[in-house]
Amino acid sequence: MTFVIRRLLALAGVLIVSSFLVFGAMYAAPGSPENFLVQGRTVSPDVLAAIREQYSLDDPFLVRFWNWITNVLHGDFGQSLSNRQDVGELLANRLPPTLMLVTMAAVIIVVLGIGLGIIAGTRDGAIDKIIVLGSNLGFAIPTFFAALILMSIFSVALGWFPVFGSGEGFLDRLWHLALPALALALPSAAVVARITRTSIREERDSEHSAMARARGVPGGLVLRRHVIRNSMLPVSTIVGVHVAGLIAGSFVVEYAFTLDGLGTLLVGAVQRKDFAVVQAIAIILVAAFGVINLLVDLLYASIDPRVRLGLAS
Repeated sequence: MTFVIRRLLALAGVLIVSSFLVFGAMYAAPGSPENFLVQGRTVSPDVLAAIREQYSLDDPFLVRFWNWITNVLHGDFGQSLSNRQDVGELLANRLPPTLMLVTMAAVIIVVLGIGLGIIAGTRDGAIDKIIVLGSNLGFAIPTFFAALILMSIFSVALGWFPVFGSGEGFLDRLWHLALPALALALPSAAVVARITRTSIREERDSEHSAMARARGVPGGLVLRRHVIRNSMLPVSTIVGVHVAGLIAGSFVVEYAFTLDGLGTLLVGAVQRKDFAVVQAIAIILVAAFGVINLLVDLLYASIDPRVRLGLAS
């Protein structure tokens, strides 16, 4: 319990500091929201003053930050400057495609990366060489280029998957997001496969595995209880880092496949200096990254109880 509490407190601290930096960075950037609101028209100082008063732009920085963060804690992200729509509604409409895309990519990373890594780590010969070669190629191909290749082959040439859009309904959305999720997961799955293979081979040749086999423990039991379990410690860390990175990487894939997710919303908001939208998406990304890292820490402690006991003491 102490372990979980300490991790939650650390996550809360990260969120507070990150929210302050996000809020400050937007106001330190060139330009101002009132210039966007007037759309380049020449207006009187009185109109500009009224705009600044309406959006509390004349308040001290710390006052604006405090008002913003307290509203966020109550679920109020403010209003979009570009269309006067509630930011929470915008996020609610754009979040499902991005969330489903990242979830599908995470499943691919875990299943494909760890699965191929275990196969390569427990077998020698041609299978191992093919998996190593494939992981090298997967890691070398950038996400955007992988998206273009998959789109050219499976969408344009073969016509198996749609070229753009996120679909409607669960099954249709799975079909539309299959290629984007694969493109997003490919480089990370390659890295996870390589790390898993290396970790499996180190544990397979370790002293405690050799002693277990010498005592007559069946090979399959040694593989499950000693080799795979112990090798998952470094693998879980790598998987957590890459899954958390999917959130930022998804923006590139969303642009390539013209998906209506948070990525396209963020790009448009940055171009329009729509402070409320940018700040809301940024704090959501930080929170998601922190939660994923917390889950990885808990998984790490469940695999190796010594980690939990050491941190709790």
